[in-house]
Amino acid sequence: MARSKDARSIVKLQSTASSYCYFTEKNRNNTKERIEIKKYDPIVRKHVIFKEAKL
Repeated sequence: MARSKDARSIVKLQSTASSYCYFTEKNRNNTKERIEIKKYDPIVRKHVIFKEAKL
């Protein structure tokens, strides 16, 4: 059975400063490009940029 192409997809956000990552959802219809968000990284105890990575 084929997978449905939902508007929402699960994405992995990888820290640029350490190996820590978050998992979140994004709407593919509104956000086609890869996302970059500044979030808290508990390993380095700072806010750093998280980039979308492959699952």
